[in-house]
Amino acid sequence: MLKDEIDSLAPGRDFSRRNFVQTTVGSGFAAAVLPVTAQTITTDTAGLEAGTVSIKVGDFAMPAYRAQPAGKKNLPVILVASEIFGVHEHIADVCRRFAKQGYLAIAPELFVRHGNAGAYTETAKLIAEVVSKASDAQVCGDLDATVAWAAANGGDTAKLGITGFCWGGRTTWRYVAHNPKVAAGVAWYGPVARSYHPGDKTAVELAASIKAPVLGLYGAADGGIPVDTLTQLENALKAAGNTKSEMVVYPDTPHAFYADYRPSYRKAAADDGWAKCLAWFKKNGVA
Repeated sequence: MLKDEIDSLAPGRDFSRRNFVQTTVGSGFAAAVLPVTAQTITTDTAGLEAGTVSIKVGDFAMPAYRAQPAGKKNLPVILVASEIFGVHEHIADVCRRFAKQGYLAIAPELFVRHGNAGAYTETAKLIAEVVSKASDAQVCGDLDATVAWAAANGGDTAKLGITGFCWGGRTTWRYVAHNPKVAAGVAWYGPVARSYHPGDKTAVELAASIKAPVLGLYGAADGGIPVDTLTQLENALKAAGNTKSEMVVYPDTPHAFYADYRPSYRKAAADDGWAKCLAWFKKNGVA
């Protein structure tokens, strides 16, 4: 059981399956996070092409949620890596937020081979039965296929960025280490000193392979990601010659502070992080 994912969910919430409705990727909220809070942000699709697409990964058809400005080509590309809950409504909304800024944003459902992450009501069971089975090798292969899809569908993958939240934050560090064509990454509260799949390396262990600039956005009150592990990664990156990556640690801020649909949401940190995220991509050639 991973403490940060579980502690950031409010105790005593209604986790009944009848409250979970998901007919397509990016539709509905994951069962484990219901009921959503009143401050949940909804971004409309006006001026956008948005919805579910299918990406070929060998013989497998992987669903993904894509949003981009309607009728536009040669768009900078942002890969969006989900939390442990998969590509539910919040992650789809993040894609639409990027699309409103002129990006082709795409969130592949990286857990789908192992089960429906959105249907689980118990977070510990979700981690054990689904999340822990998604290896870095599989995830990086799926993201490679997503990049290829984006290149064939209006994206300019010479301007490629990746961002992600929690599990997806760790995936951000991992994919930057894997793909030297990534121009920049933004990792939101992704663990750096532990992995989810047995045998996979941590971000600290991968530091020598992380060449692109990555912005880390973290909360100092995140019980699952000690600040000293962030310092470890910073030092490892600098020792490997990566002096462009940065860490921002918000004081008195918990895990999942950007998740506006959850009680962990902290508007000031979320707004500041979003502004820094957009500026980071523009500064580093993803615009």
